[in-house]
Amino acid sequence: MTRHAPGTSVQAGVSGEVAAFVKKVGEVARPNAAQDGRLLFALDATMSRQPTWDLACSLQAEMFKAIPKSSALQVQLLYFRGFGECRASKWVLSGDSLAKLMSGIQCQGGRTQISKVFAHARSEHARRRINAVIYVGDAIEENPDLLAEKAGQLGLLGLPLFIFQEGHDPQVEAAFKEFARLSKGAYARFDASAPQELAALLKAVAAFATGGRDMLRLQSGPQAQALLSQLQS
Repeated sequence: MTRHAPGTSVQAGVSGEVAAFVKKVGEVARPNAAQDGRLLFALDATMSRQPTWDLACSLQAEMFKAIPKSSALQVQLLYFRGFGECRASKWVLSGDSLAKLMSGIQCQGGRTQISKVFAHARSEHARRRINAVIYVGDAIEENPDLLAEKAGQLGLLGLPLFIFQEGHDPQVEAAFKEFARLSKGAYARFDASAPQELAALLKAVAAFATGGRDMLRLQSGPQAQALLSQLQS
């Protein structure tokens, strides 16, 4: 798998699908944009995901680079793996802190627990508003109709899901797109061999989480500018 070298630009080589995703993000209305952004970063950590987990570890700092020094981004890591294990970290304010959390986690075999991701997002959002949820995965081993209902509930609460799919499973794609639509979020597929795609997606959602459309419009490059047309209002 191609690795993302330090200092490599993430502005080049982004696919049209990813660019369209970036454009769509900017059309989601985000209330309370003046407050610190809060972003739930959820990943499938089952065994098939180890290469992409390693990639996400190397790229997660891009989220913090997308916001100006006058703003702040709080990120909570949520992952599932093994036999029913689903854990959430504390909220952190830096790429270094998030990297430390992620570096100590190894993927393990197990089934998907997307339902727990959605339930946790709703619970955290009830305590204090979360501006966006990122979910990265490649499979669904749960009832998609029940997951769709939970995604719709998040949409009613004003909590959009930004779902990034690795791979080309058409059934997974259809379900992920429906979850994103029902939550008034957005979907994109990325290629793990092209790390700049995932980096662009992470940066775009971070910009949205901290300042909504206005912040996203300030991001340079085709990825962020393209994100301005996908999401539902």
